[in-house]
Amino acid sequence: MVCQYLSNYYLPTRKEDPRDAEIVSHRLMVRAGMIRKLSSGVYSFLPLASRIQHKIDNIVREEMDRIGGLEVKLPIIQPRELWEKTGRWELYGPEMMRFKDRRGAEYGLGPTHEEVITDLLSYEVDSYRDCPLLFYQIATKFRDEVRPRFGIMRSREFSMKDAYSFHADEEDARKSYREVEAAYCRIFDRIGFDYRKVEAATGQIGGSLSHEFMVLADTGEDLILYCDSCSYAANQEKAEGTVVMPEEEPARELEKFPTPGVKTIDDLIKIDSEALPERQVKTLVYRSGDRPLVLLLPGNYQLNEAAVEEQAGGPLSEYSEAEIKQLMGAYPGSLGAVKQDAAIKNLQVWADPSLKGRSNLYTGANIDGYHYRGVDVGRDLKIDRWCQLRVSIAGEQCGRCGNGKLQEQRGIEVGHIFYLGDRYSRSLDADITMDDGQKKPMIMGCYGIGTSRIMAAAIEQSHDDNGIIWPRSIAPFDIYILPISWANDQQRKQAEEFARIFEKQGYEVLVDDRDVSPGVKFNDSELIGIPLRITLGRALEQGLVELTDRATGSTREIPVEQCLEQVEVYLTENGG
Repeated sequence: MVCQYLSNYYLPTRKEDPRDAEIVSHRLMVRAGMIRKLSSGVYSFLPLASRIQHKIDNIVREEMDRIGGLEVKLPIIQPRELWEKTGRWELYGPEMMRFKDRRGAEYGLGPTHEEVITDLLSYEVDSYRDCPLLFYQIATKFRDEVRPRFGIMRSREFSMKDAYSFHADEEDARKSYREVEAAYCRIFDRIGFDYRKVEAATGQIGGSLSHEFMVLADTGEDLILYCDSCSYAANQEKAEGTVVMPEEEPARELEKFPTPGVKTIDDLIKIDSEALPERQVKTLVYRSGDRPLVLLLPGNYQLNEAAVEEQAGGPLSEYSEAEIKQLMGAYPGSLGAVKQDAAIKNLQVWADPSLKGRSNLYTGANIDGYHYRGVDVGRDLKIDRWCQLRVSIAGEQCGRCGNGKLQEQRGIEVGHIFYLGDRYSRSLDADITMDDGQKKPMIMGCYGIGTSRIMAAAIEQSHDDNGIIWPRSIAPFDIYILPISWANDQQRKQAEEFARIFEKQGYEVLVDDRDVSPGVKFNDSELIGIPLRITLGRALEQGLVELTDRATGSTREIPVEQCLEQVEVYLTENGG
């Protein structure tokens, strides 16, 4: 396989943490000589990181090939007119990096490739007999993050495996979705992750079905809610929980009362101490396409914009306060949907199911400085549609089994799969002729894995105070050979002999032949996290060497002649 000597290898480790590092992976990747920052959200990968990235890519490539994926390379530069056909040139927003060429034509640097691959297939495939097809690439993507942070975890330039499947019918498309889902599980099992597959919102990609793969870590940006009784798990923005409310007291009379200066939930509590957040009806107004939506949810919950967009069939946008005043008759803080208020007569009002059957609540009167108390939802509010509008939280009853309660844990998204239907093929005329002679758009799926993000996620999940602990599957080397003194003839010769033996057996070996102190060598070996260390010191005079397991920290002395056998046992038990 490969043997590297550190005196000839570029591994610029550091003792100090970078000042801008907020999470462990960013801190350790810089200190371990893996990455260097070029500008905000843009990083160079040094040799150690490149080795690890190559291993991750190979695992992904092997599993995609296993299910019939065909590797391609698609253009990074994508023309505006192609994205306009699907409506995403505007929808994607400032996250897409855009530029003009010397002729004034507009382009985007590809954040994803649905348009490109679908456009390509629209010219190449014309019969149902050509389906199914599954194409993938491992390529650089660009997204102009509002706040690049966490090193390569949320960067503006990153590596991703994106795949796209094309089918003649829905049944075959869903079959491919399940096959890719299983392939992703094998990928993350091989890497050695502790992860969850969770239901997720489709977001800007679109489609009707979506799952994320989350590496479990306390530093994860995403909050996962899972049932403690059944197998249900979802990203918080997709999670379905049921709020079990206490039995209400008999409804009171609806009463309008003055609330001068009230703009927030807390302001109202100062005027009426019974107006607790859970007893207030939060009223929000958003634009969906060319129509206003009035959204009602309990005051102690946050609006789930992703869920609303999914149910509205498109993105939401905000009205200005002046526009809300013109539309509703009042500014935010005094809004409501009481039936007798003429302002809401012709507006669509959606309400969260947690308001069903509620009474003795508070809401705005659509008159600045006035609210209602004694609101009975069924009696007093205009509701056109019940649908989940709130972000579910831990402690709610599971919306699937109805038995367990939702629990929470944090995760790092490393994979996301989508069932797209004909969302892109219809827009880009990717039609095929069916056996009855009729033409129809191909049915599609798309599937992404953040291959560079996997590296950071592995560190977040597996590290200690001394450094990284790589799983064997993606470790840059299998064995770290550490002679205490390279100037010692016996230690040097034994290190070189071990290196030849292990390399011949197919292992990847890093030999620390530097003229530095033993402390520096030990610290670096812990920092970069190679699974197994062989230390050659004074005990070598008695024919003994030390084996150290990086994951557990356990060390034992063994005879030199047993070293190969013990190394093979350890590496076999720890990933091959």
